[in-house]
Order: sequence, then structure tokens, then C-alpha cells
Amino acid sequence: MRQNIKPSRASASRADFLPMSRQEMQARGWDELDILLVSGDAYVDHPAFGVPLLARLLEKRGYRVGIVAQPRWDNLEDIQKLGRPRLFCGISAGSLDSMLCHYTAFRKKRRDDAYTPGGQAGARPNRACLVYSNLVKAAFPGLCLVLGGVEASLRRFAHYDFWSDSLRRSLLLDSKADLLVYGMGEYAIAEIAQRLQKQQGLEGIRGTLRVCTEPGSASLLPSYEEILADKVKLLWATSEMESAMHAGLPLAQKHGQRYVFCEPPAPLPSEAELDSYYELPFTREAHPSYRQAIPAVAMLKWSMTALRGCAGGCAFCSLASHQGRLVCSRSPASLRKEAQALTRLKGWRGQVSDVGGPTANLWGASCRIEGKGCRRPSCLFPDFCPQLRLEQGAYIEMLRSLEKLPGVKKVGIASGLRFDLALRDPDFCQALVGEFVSGQLKLAPEHSEDKVLRLMRKTDFSLFEEFSQRFAKLCRQCGKEQYIVPYVMSAYPGCSMADMQAMQAWFKRRGWKPQQAQCFIPTPGTIATAMYYAETDLQGNKIYVAKSDREREDQHAVLYGQQKKGSRTSRKTR
Repeated sequence: MRQNIKPSRASASRADFLPMSRQEMQARGWDELDILLVSGDAYVDHPAFGVPLLARLLEKRGYRVGIVAQPRWDNLEDIQKLGRPRLFCGISAGSLDSMLCHYTAFRKKRRDDAYTPGGQAGARPNRACLVYSNLVKAAFPGLCLVLGGVEASLRRFAHYDFWSDSLRRSLLLDSKADLLVYGMGEYAIAEIAQRLQKQQGLEGIRGTLRVCTEPGSASLLPSYEEILADKVKLLWATSEMESAMHAGLPLAQKHGQRYVFCEPPAPLPSEAELDSYYELPFTREAHPSYRQAIPAVAMLKWSMTALRGCAGGCAFCSLASHQGRLVCSRSPASLRKEAQALTRLKGWRGQVSDVGGPTANLWGASCRIEGKGCRRPSCLFPDFCPQLRLEQGAYIEMLRSLEKLPGVKKVGIASGLRFDLALRDPDFCQALVGEFVSGQLKLAPEHSEDKVLRLMRKTDFSLFEEFSQRFAKLCRQCGKEQYIVPYVMSAYPGCSMADMQAMQAWFKRRGWKPQQAQCFIPTPGTIATAMYYAETDLQGNKIYVAKSDREREDQHAVLYGQQKKGSRTSRKTR
């Protein structure tokens, strides 16, 4: 649905943004760019948006960087408007995979896009990385082309594509790009720029993939052709990719007569490096050229990223594949500095909407062995790893220090939060409920049935019930009326109609009605998607998979009892 949101008057001038036009280049005294970045999102100068963050990082290193946001794809005018860059062009589909951005779990066209002015859908093409790559190659023949972002990162090897119901090759091969950057790209893009500036080769850059004719010493994944012949091999390949990324090992996969060679992941940024990324001079606003507001700005403007990475390793989640399983966190001093900067922005109302990341209460967490030699797919499943060191108490103290800052009235947590970890620290639970929940706490048990949860790599449902009871007790003690909103999933690989009926019965016994229910979408690069494609679990056992839209819709409808499919309820979950 198109959102009618009135934009506030921009407090930053065009000169405060990176250039999006020739006029803005000329105002800086530039006759050409060093680096052009193309994005499927509108240009919002905020650290939660990947392309602006990388652009600011390159700017700090002295490069002349311009941004082309959501270019038209029926001609070359938008791509060419800033001219041919001297070093390279970087391409990202945006904050989401473009196919996920466009289509629902039932393959129906979405009517809105939160990363586009006015919330209007259709400003980016399907398979945006491929389309933008073709545009750049036509506009600037011979220019070095680098892919990055979520769409590229999760499609770096042969992958199942839900929307075409087919196995597709590595995006690097189909795009004919020179390099593909996977994961968080700060290290790789800075190294690429430096190498090209010095006219050096691009081999051996960590966090990148390239095409080669020999795999060298890399571990070999099943080839594209082998997976085409045997679907189960996608599961093995995905599992190996997961393990190798955590262990820091190179991988290669054959496609025809060539290989895609994947360097080990980029080094984890230090606390000081991570701080420096988020202390770059962001305006936290949309570019002044937009006449309509961008819904994502309202969602993210007053939020702060405190950490990266997720130790959970849930089978359906792409976070660990993209950001890594090892957690890196910002310092309390850096977060306080950012919070103080928020209080000086136009529109500030006293509340930091979120201080978190993939899993908020993993802030400060660390691995005693730094993952070396570790083959576990998750630090939290099937049980808590003794090598994982938590800092939930320090997280609470950091949040309290933010609330003490002049001009800050309230600090909230809107990111994901692991209730199984919260239960390990009663003091954390008490502070969370008493101080940092603003009416509702969103949690993700995902399902009620242990069989399904094991396939998801989620902890036992009894822990969610235990946390719910503790939450209710603490709310009574605090004299607060607060609610848990559980996220649940339908049509997950291995989930039957009987499993969905059991979950619906659980809601019914408690008088709850589901508010946040998502039908499973097989996104590229995850274990769950490989299980969906192969119709087996990781042990090779056959599992039931709801594959037709009718089966998936029926499972989803079970959650709502006799209600019309897809209906929503306004009743709060308590």
C-alpha cells in the first residue's frame, strides 16, 4: 500500500550529501568520480543503509564517490548522468533481495516498498543486480564492476530460487562482474579501491569471490551440475559453506569449465573500527531531491546499531551467512556519542527507538576460542555453547547510560532478542521488563512443536513458555500492562498440517490470537531453503514440504482458525 507520509523540511543541505547529480559534483569542484555506487534503495544518508555507509567510508579515505539510486532500467541516462568513474562501479540491489522486496510468500506482487519515496513499489527491477550490471556494462564498457549487498552475498554460489522454482548459477557468473563482495563490505571495498588506485590485481581480497579456471587449495563444494543432478547435494554445499565461513576457509565451486573462488571472510572489525564506521558524518536524512518521504526513514532514523553478527545460526535466517556468527560490538562511548548527536537533529522527541542489531542481548558477547576450529552451526542450538561469553548485564548498564544523557527521555529495544539467553540472567529480565519494554516485546519462538523447532535450530518451546511466565510475573511486580508479541512461522520444511493445528491449539488455549505470522519464504543461501529444495533434513531423512501455494496458504490459514485467510486481528497478544 502506498503510504502518505508527509516529509519534514530537510535540515541538511545538498552539500551535506554525496553527489547524485552533475551539479552536485561541480559544487564540490569534481569533474569526474573515482567510484560510482548504484543502489536499488533511495539514497538515505543513514548508517543502516549499506551503500551510503560504504560511500561515506570511501569518502573518508579520500575518494570522490557518487551515488545513483534506483536508476531507470529502460535507458542508460540515469546510469550515465555522473559520468564514467575512474576506478570502478559498485552495485547493490539495496537493503533486501529484490525478489523478496517485490513478492510475498505466495508469489503475489507487493504493493509497497519502504525504501522508495512514497512507499511506492516498482522503483527497482526484479533481479536488480543482474539488470544494473547490464546497464553499467552498456554504459561504461570495460569498467571494473563489483557486486555487493544482501542479494549478491546470498547468491554467491549455486542457489535455489523460489520465484523461478529453479537452481540458478552463482550471481557472479550470470552478471559477468569482476568481483562479488559477500558479507559486510567495508574491508573488501576499501581494499578494492586501494588496489585499483595502485593499479594492482584483485586476487586474494578477503570477503570476495572471483571467477578462475583452477580451484587451487580451496575446499570444493558440489558443482552446479552435480546439484542439478542430485538436489540433496545443495544441503551438503550449504552446510559446508556455513562451516567454512565460520572457520575462515576458502571455497570453490565448479560451473561448467570454470570455478567461482571464494576467499575467506573479511576480518572481523575491531571495536574501534566498528565505532569509526558509525561515527562517519551521516545526515540521517533522505536526499533533498525527493519530494515524498521514504517510509524506512521513519522506521530507522532514531535507531542505533550496537552490534553485528548472530551466534544463533537459525536454519532459515540469512544473518549468520551474511554478517557472520561471531559478534562484534560497538563501545558504550561510541553509542553515547551517537545518542547525543541524535538529540541535536530536527524532529528529535527524546526517544531512541532501538539500540540493537540482529540479536540485541548478544551485545558484548564473545567467543573464548574465536571460532577457531569450531564446526558448530550454532552457539545456542542444540544447547548453549560454554565457549560463548555473554555480557547481558553490561548491555543493560550501557542502555541506562544512554538514558542519563541530556535530552534523552527513553531508550527502547526493537531488535530481535533471545529469550533463552535472557533466562540465563534474572537481573537482565527484571531490567528489561521494568525499564526497556515499551508496551510490547516482540519475540520469535517461531513454532510450538519441537520437531519443527529442531529443523529450525531453535531451542525448546518450553523456554518460551517459561520466559512468558516470568515476563507476566515481572510485569505484575512493576505494575505495568505489557505484552509479548510472538513471531511464528507456517509452512516451514518438515512442518505438517498437524503441526500447524497443534500451534493454533496452543494459541487458543491461552486466548491469544497471532499477530505476527509469516509463511516461510525460501531465500537463497540458507539451510532451510536447501531443505525445501531437497525435501530432506540434514541427515538425509525425507521430510514433508508444503510446496504448492495452496498447501502453503492452507497451513497459514490454520493459525487464524475460522477467520478468512490472510485476515488480521487487532487484539493484542498477552
